[in-house]
Amino acid sequence: MQKQKSFDSSSIGQLYLVPTPIGNLEDMSFRCINILKEATIIASEDTRNTQKLLNHFEISTPQISFHEHNYKERIPQFIERLEAGEMIAQVSDAGMPSISDPGHELVEACIEAGIKVIALPGPTAGITALIASGLSPQPFTFYGFLPRKKKEQIEVLDKLKTAVPTQIFYESPHRIATTIKHFSEVFGEERKAVICRELTKLHEEYLRGTLAELRDYLAEHTLKGECCILIEGADGAESAENADLELSIKEHIEVLMNTGSSSKEAIKEVAKLRGLKKQDVYKEFHVD
Repeated sequence: MQKQKSFDSSSIGQLYLVPTPIGNLEDMSFRCINILKEATIIASEDTRNTQKLLNHFEISTPQISFHEHNYKERIPQFIERLEAGEMIAQVSDAGMPSISDPGHELVEACIEAGIKVIALPGPTAGITALIASGLSPQPFTFYGFLPRKKKEQIEVLDKLKTAVPTQIFYESPHRIATTIKHFSEVFGEERKAVICRELTKLHEEYLRGTLAELRDYLAEHTLKGECCILIEGADGAESAENADLELSIKEHIEVLMNTGSSSKEAIKEVAKLRGLKKQDVYKEFHVD
């Protein structure tokens, strides 16, 4: 067990995880601005992008690049500086560090080294989109970006289709039409869903409807800007029904019989749910 008291006095340095605006610069908090000013260095996903933010708020703290291609090299350097008492602020291009962005490996390394990790609250696209989506805000699950290859994406969606919580995904505007098509094929055309794009920006837009409606809309319209996809959770009956399909045919029939169905009714229902002939299900049930 490890205990961290974030704000007691200590000579060792501290890592601050600083969220940055996902579009509108006015969403930057006073505390985030002050931490960026007080930090020894800023570890930035893209120094050119972050420099625009620093210029806007007249922050002169030096930056060091920190992204998926150099994190293994950078982390030992940062740990050494933190152990020497420096204060590092880590930022991604937009939103929360570590959420579909760099940062997690640095957090792990700091915890391992006994260095304080302090997260500041601020903008995050998924939660912002969720509360205005109209879908149930809790429970929810956050997935982030799905695999790009069709086979891998379908495999992931097949595992997620029976989940009851509202689900949050991120997607590129170039791939969103294909991804929504895959959702409609796996989750069913009538599942409710919401696409939100350009959050907090001038052209912020919510598209609400069934997966079929969104699929058809995207077949004729091109979206711009990073997108959030929010999918209605499966209802309890649907989730239980799909879970029963993981059972053997005989076990499935017995589950239905235990809820009051006759063997004849249960066999008929199992055949319907599994797309099988009643005769085949009957034979399977009566096999010794």
